[in-house]
Amino acid sequence: MAEKIGTTESTIRQYELGIRNPKTQRLKEIADALEVPFTNLLEFDIENYKGKTLADFTTEEILEEMKERMENDIEWRNKVIGALGEAFQSDSGITVTYNATGSGAGIQAVLEGRCDIGLASRDLKDEEKAKGLEGTVLAYDGIAIIVNPENPVNDLDLETIAKIYTGEIKNWKEIGGNDAEIVLIGREAGSGTRDGFESITDTEDKCAYRQELTSTGDVITTVASNPNAIGYASLASVKDTVKALKIDGVTASEETIKNGTYVVQRPFVLVTKTDVTLSESAQSFFNFITSEAAHEIIIEAGVVPAN
Repeated sequence: MAEKIGTTESTIRQYELGIRNPKTQRLKEIADALEVPFTNLLEFDIENYKGKTLADFTTEEILEEMKERMENDIEWRNKVIGALGEAFQSDSGITVTYNATGSGAGIQAVLEGRCDIGLASRDLKDEEKAKGLEGTVLAYDGIAIIVNPENPVNDLDLETIAKIYTGEIKNWKEIGGNDAEIVLIGREAGSGTRDGFESITDTEDKCAYRQELTSTGDVITTVASNPNAIGYASLASVKDTVKALKIDGVTASEETIKNGTYVVQRPFVLVTKTDVTLSESAQSFFNFITSEAAHEIIIEAGVVPAN
């Protein structure tokens, strides 16, 4: 049986300690080809990708997958921070440099003192907080569960959604809908929206997708054209061509996302060190993006301000 090779923290640490083995060498080759620091690979986990091991893929396939996952994971954060940075620079004349990396890499950069403020699309882990890091939620991205407007189903709970996507529930009539097979639509592996959805519904590596599409627009278009389809999409992108379901009786809105009653959401987190004082310029930027003055910019970028 081929050895499973994943981007675990222990592998990263082994390399940093000078330990060289097939696992660390292979991952170093991938990092070099991607032109990212070796620690950036902490952001990815291809150990059990589609039930295969790293040995089942060619180097070219691995690189293509990693690049795609990196691009999708940072896409929505680029949009938000790009708009905020542009507005801040226009008002203050202070240049903001943003290095678009995955969440783990941004957190690690703050920890190592390589940047003032890190960005992550997840909450900090307890062990990261124990190392002196602090997270400030800037905004939330709500993920809408969408169906065709002709579908009579209007409300589902998380457990039912999980059963639908894992194939345990296969027909709409089982949950009060029409007698028709449920068509599962999702995003491609590595999509930030997919990662968020599967994490929240606890369906990682378990979904029985009929189609895995490469953009939010494609998901919406596909669901809009199929009365038996179900999909998920960033709330800001949802159009009236589809119907967003209530989750546990709660409608997705700015208010319900902000107060946490709509549970299918992910945070946009600013990461800083508790024992380090930000530079004057960095503190000015932090103050601006967390102020009411930035709210309209954040909303226009398609997410919900936290404050």
